Amino acid sequence: MSIKAEEISALIKKQIENYQSEIQVSDVGTVIVVGDGIARVHGLDNVMAGELVEFSNGVMGMAQNLEENNVGIVILGPYSDIREGSEVRRTGRIMEVPVGEELIGRVVNPLGQPVDGLGPINTTKTRPIESPATGVMDRKSVHEPLQTGIKAIDALVPIGRGQRELIIGDRQTGKTSVAIDTILNQADQNMICIYVAIGQKESTVRGTVETLRKHGALDYTIVVTASASQPAPLLYLAPYAGVTMGEEFMFNGKHVLVVYDDLSKQASAYRELSLLLRRPPGREAFPGDVFYLHSRLLERAAKLNDTHGAGSITALPFVETQAGDISAYIPTNVISITDGQIFLQSDLFFSGVRPAINAGLSVSRVGGSAQIKAMKKVAGTLRLDLASFRELEAFAQFGSDLDKSTQAKLARGARTVEVLKQDLNKPIKVEKQVMILFALTRGHLDSIPVGDIGRFEDEFLSWLDRNHQQVLDHIRTTGDLPKEDEIVAAINEFKKSFVISE
Repeated sequence: MSIKAEEISALIKKQIENYQSEIQVSDVGTVIVVGDGIARVHGLDNVMAGELVEFSNGVMGMAQNLEENNVGIVILGPYSDIREGSEVRRTGRIMEVPVGEELIGRVVNPLGQPVDGLGPINTTKTRPIESPATGVMDRKSVHEPLQTGIKAIDALVPIGRGQRELIIGDRQTGKTSVAIDTILNQADQNMICIYVAIGQKESTVRGTVETLRKHGALDYTIVVTASASQPAPLLYLAPYAGVTMGEEFMFNGKHVLVVYDDLSKQASAYRELSLLLRRPPGREAFPGDVFYLHSRLLERAAKLNDTHGAGSITALPFVETQAGDISAYIPTNVISITDGQIFLQSDLFFSGVRPAINAGLSVSRVGGSAQIKAMKKVAGTLRLDLASFRELEAFAQFGSDLDKSTQAKLARGARTVEVLKQDLNKPIKVEKQVMILFALTRGHLDSIPVGDIGRFEDEFLSWLDRNHQQVLDHIRTTGDLPKEDEIVAAINEFKKSFVISE
């Protein structure tokens, strides 16, 4: 078998043509110290703040402290296999999460990885979790209502699309229930909801997910969870991951509701992280930038103007208080950032007034702009009536002989409290809220015993569905009240058939 020289030379030429000399340069560092979810790494001189790095065992980390001779890295996962001397590589990517329609209906961790056992999420797009908030000129003032389905909120402290409304109260006062009811009420409101659970028990998150699934709300909801057993960095990142997923929809002209449950636990996780990174502690051992932690998160909630697609993100941050102290460090910080707060009081909750909203301390700084005309007309005096009732109630405990007008005010106040009570997971459409509040504020319920108010409301609203659908349709489509005579006639007609219990 003869060897042909021209064949060999042709092969060599081909190899030379196809030869590519590519040298890959990657920054590699070495772990100096590791412990408590923090690694100090030497050798990553060009690493960026917030950049993802990869440890030799495949666990990711995020660069936080950029110091002169080492980098403080928070480890986003189990760190038991990471040793002194382990290799760390730069990825060149800032911390990012997957975004897009594919996430809807799924339960994910703060890195966007599914934790619901339903298989991988096939997203093609990612966004960095830290991004600047929308500028002043790209925004529009809040003017569209976000209907929560909760009478006490929609009437007294209305929330608008693009608003940030703080929900604050002690533990076990029904904060999460308010958020879940609000999510359930968005079923036909063209709204995508994101529920961020921070530092909760996994069984609690499972219960919440099942409630959403049972009511069909998972069809438009993403759940981001960083449970109590997760490392502190994931609890710190969870709210940013949630709002990043929401921004993708907002910039595409959609409306988003993001619930952060709750930011007290995020602040504690950030404090833990900062102290382990040896950052100087400030008041209550929180780092100096704990205000910025929440302000840069909540400022990303916005109502965009028409040239940017008119999308919105509405934020409902939660803060847990100790013994109702809303003047503590984290509560006052978040109150000063948000556009109002809903204060849930444990005394009211335990006395059976649920939702336990304190009308005196709760406020919406958007006010009537976030209400339909009909609601403005019927709920205008409600807050003052309720506040004066609470005052008179305390006063009336001392004196028995009260004049007629005081007795009338107390009687109306007791009925107002009854009307504003609401069962769990039963949001009420705004047109039905308007009808029952009209009956209350115009005195049509004054003749109904306080014990029958709840039953009157249920029967009246289902009676309207059957007999006066046109009144409800008018409020829903126009946002305004129909002729008052028509409403009064409907109420009087129903009252004739209502049986007062003995």
